[in-house]
Amino acid sequence: MRTSIIRMLVGAALAAGLATGGAQADEPTKVGFIYVGPVGDFGWSHQHDQGRQALEKAFGDKVKTSFVESVQEGADAERVVRQFAAGGYDLVFTTSFGFMNPTLKVAQQFPKVKFEHATGYKRSANVATYAARFYEGRYVIGVIAGLTTKSKVVGYVASFPIPEVVSGINAFARGLHSVNPEAQVKVIWVNSWYDPGKEREAAETLIAQGADVLSQHTDSPAPVQVAEEKGIFAFGQASDMSRFGPHAQLTAIVDNWNEYYIDRVKAVMDGTWKAEDTWGGLAAGMVHLAPYNAALPADVVEKAEAVRKAIVDGSLHPFAGPLKNQAGQEIVPAGQVLADDKILSMDWYIEGVQGQLPK
Repeated sequence: MRTSIIRMLVGAALAAGLATGGAQADEPTKVGFIYVGPVGDFGWSHQHDQGRQALEKAFGDKVKTSFVESVQEGADAERVVRQFAAGGYDLVFTTSFGFMNPTLKVAQQFPKVKFEHATGYKRSANVATYAARFYEGRYVIGVIAGLTTKSKVVGYVASFPIPEVVSGINAFARGLHSVNPEAQVKVIWVNSWYDPGKEREAAETLIAQGADVLSQHTDSPAPVQVAEEKGIFAFGQASDMSRFGPHAQLTAIVDNWNEYYIDRVKAVMDGTWKAEDTWGGLAAGMVHLAPYNAALPADVVEKAEAVRKAIVDGSLHPFAGPLKNQAGQEIVPAGQVLADDKILSMDWYIEGVQGQLPK
């Protein structure tokens, strides 16, 4: 059964005093989703909702899903998480980094409800975590950018300076410099996941500074749209944004949550769900690339594919040494790779990224 709800419906369910805890055997498994942006962002939240719809398609009337979109991180998130928990939901997916502490707080109060937090690192008996190795895809598009830019200036519209975003910038720069050591990465932080106005302004500023290729870690297609208008190239974020820039988008990093959501709901149904962490990348199919733009020369596509396949088979790691920080200090020597816990806590730029990382 497919159900789209708004906050009023969640509130109504709470007001009706629905029972807390797991569903009865003859009742559908109730699964809630909380999105930081609108489903229509055609980026991050859109892609999570694609996973929700895949869940419904897989289980039919054995599952009932609901979602609340455009939830602010912080107090508003706690309110919505609590409403789902109190509304008799069996499993709640909270899909933004800033939902982490509200999820943990509510989970303590509803131990029979299971929670899954995207991109977080704090777990408990009823809170699991999941994310994807987005940085692997960003290394590949960095290679494409390095082989495409003529100005040797590449712009990057960034959201918040958290490890997920910082590691993405660094991986992009590593890929860029692997084929074009002289190219620069200029970053503008907009301090928002979804603000088309700010994203557009940042994209225009980067172009004014000489960028002829744009990348982004924000959720709207605004940078791709600006690139289309200005006649330059760009990469989509989280979803295939080619409809907004058919000439501009060279490819996009596409998140695939479908199989994960199906597996985790099935685990709840089977009684095998555990509070664990999942972090899959290109090899696991949690990250893939949108079709390459026909404008890309064959040799660029060939190189990008070679790099993508090397990451999949493990012969190339985006953070393999030698790896230095902005100050030129060696962080990873040759022959070693940066450990996962270091990637997950990355709060520094690698050598070659322009500007200072906000604190």
